[in-house]
Amino acid sequence: MVKLNRIYTRTGDDGTTGLVDGSRVAKNDPRMAAIGDVDEANSAIGVAVAALGGEYPARLLETVQNDLFDLGADLATPGEDFTPSETALRIAPAQVARLEVAIDAANEALEPLRSFILPGGSTVAAALHLARAITRRAERTAVAAAQEVPLNPQALAYLNRLSDLLFVLAREANLAVGGDVLWKPGANR
Repeated sequence: MVKLNRIYTRTGDDGTTGLVDGSRVAKNDPRMAAIGDVDEANSAIGVAVAALGGEYPARLLETVQNDLFDLGADLATPGEDFTPSETALRIAPAQVARLEVAIDAANEALEPLRSFILPGGSTVAAALHLARAITRRAERTAVAAAQEVPLNPQALAYLNRLSDLLFVLAREANLAVGGDVLWKPGANR
């Protein structure tokens, strides 16, 4: 259980932040950039959950938000042993598989894509598309960090599947309001 009595500690005033093992890195370290982008993706998903007003798929996305906190802890844990344990939060294959099941379920009701789609439509779909784009950035940042330090491959897979899930959920949200907003190549020349 996390207990925070104070929000500020002053330990980061020198431009560093602490990792799970107690070591400190610069706040602009590639690992920290990935953690920050995951946090931003989580916040964008929170906007989508609020737009959903408690309806499906809000509960699924709240589970994802909890997973993203685990993923942030995973990224903040140095080392090469990515086995989940009592002392190390690590993204596990079952969490990635759960996203795949949700993607397949949401995708069943959708027509195959015949064009690229614009990130819009309903308010909910637009919020989901924004969360998807931010998640893609988080994935790119995590991949860049993984080129410098060992990171859990399951964390990278989770981000990849999550952006896919957000894409199909946005399409599903637009299905209720008439369907995807299609890209019209060269339409405004």
